[in-house]
Amino acid sequence: MTRILIVGAGATGGYFGARLAGAARDVTFLVRPRRAAELRADGLCITTPEGTERLEPKLVTATELDAPYDLILLTVKAGSLDAALHDLKPAVGPRTVIVPFLNGIDHLDLIGTQFPSAVLGAVVKVAAQLTPDGAITVSGPAASLEVGELDGNHTTRLRDAAAALDGAGFDVDVSDHILTSMWHKWVFIATTTTITCLAQGTIGDVAAVGGGKGFSDAVLAETAAVSDAAGHPLPDAAYVALQATVTQEGSPFAPSMYRDIKDARPTEAEHVLAALAREAKRHDVATPLLNAAVVRLRVHNQHVANAPRPS
Repeated sequence: MTRILIVGAGATGGYFGARLAGAARDVTFLVRPRRAAELRADGLCITTPEGTERLEPKLVTATELDAPYDLILLTVKAGSLDAALHDLKPAVGPRTVIVPFLNGIDHLDLIGTQFPSAVLGAVVKVAAQLTPDGAITVSGPAASLEVGELDGNHTTRLRDAAAALDGAGFDVDVSDHILTSMWHKWVFIATTTTITCLAQGTIGDVAAVGGGKGFSDAVLAETAAVSDAAGHPLPDAAYVALQATVTQEGSPFAPSMYRDIKDARPTEAEHVLAALAREAKRHDVATPLLNAAVVRLRVHNQHVANAPRPS
């Protein structure tokens, strides 16, 4: 049986890991000591529209890793990536496959530098949040994982990885254009984050005010132009569908970085927005709204970093 290591047990890692464990896969979570103590005491609780379930997960901390795993799902946020890559070194062998769940694309080079040829590309979709008590709440029934080789080939290790992940309660698709899929998700996240974080409201809040839809259209035009210049244009139908999504009146949607701002948590501004702004500059694409959002979130992150900590 394929040995699977889930690095992180937050909203995304916890959800996918729990689904895999529930499907009788050999799943272990690599977590920090504090999270390990929390999970050992309370279990991993997941609430979905269908109800609540509690899992007693198999856990390891970094000092307890002593052998390679076949498949590693890297589910930490960008700010924790360096530490996670250091921690998981004992778990990576010559045949280990790493599937990162991070947004954007900068992480691919970082992982590839430390673990050459081990990484697959991936696009993850799930509406999950970690609650203050460490439980996971999933607001939608559908979750999916798209995986692929970065060069588009259909390899044995890709097929084996997909087989190990399939049939666990979420959709698994094998892609021969995973980089394009990653770019298009990046456009979606950067667009919705820029809109909501600059305007300080949900997608529906912005669409409901004068000039709101035009503002959202302009943000999408910027982010899509960067993807186009990088060689990953959005098809016309995808552009129109995304345009409808980001200008929808009454929509309660807000991306995770907007929720991070509301909850005074640090955001992934550098990995998602600033990285896309750098790509725009490299391709000579003007992105004034995106650039403004980068500054907005950098100021927020600075405030969070400088805030007094509870004694």
